[in-house]
Amino acid sequence: MTKTALILIDIQNDYFEGGRWPVYKMQEAAANAARLLENARKYGDMIVHIRHEIPSDQAPFFRPGSKGAQINQAVAPIEGEPVLLKHKPNSFHGTSLHQDLEDAAIENVVICGAMSQLCVDATTRAAADFGYVVTVVEDACAAKEQVFNGVSVTAAHVHAAIMAPLAMSYATVVSTDACLAGTS
Repeated sequence: MTKTALILIDIQNDYFEGGRWPVYKMQEAAANAARLLENARKYGDMIVHIRHEIPSDQAPFFRPGSKGAQINQAVAPIEGEPVLLKHKPNSFHGTSLHQDLEDAAIENVVICGAMSQLCVDATTRAAADFGYVVTVVEDACAAKEQVFNGVSVTAAHVHAAIMAPLAMSYATVVSTDACLAGTS
């Protein structure tokens, strides 16, 4: 039997309405992530919470020690669930994530969180490069609108533009319902 880990990336207060960097549909993504978390707890899957801090008191969001940098209550860890602190988009970079997964003989990772275009993308690609079988639960992820070279891109388009290449080469990309139904 294969072993699975749920990785919840940066579902932190600053990404929600009233936070320092609100992300489009973060509340919906967090609600779906909470469903995945409940399921993982029920089945005894490994659960890893990832929390990002930008190591500067001048950071636009996720300032060290701030309420905004804390994990949102929708997916709050319980005793025994590790919380890894990172400072880069890739959740493996500078953390014990890969070693923790190896130590637990994990083969499959299920990824959700924020933001689709940064930390979810970087972590998914790294997980695939490490040889994990990766599932990204797209409606448990959220993106933020972007502007590049004077072109404004909506959050929905940013999200789709990230999920498409992940689905093409790095992961199985599914909805929360499909993941929970085991049809991923």
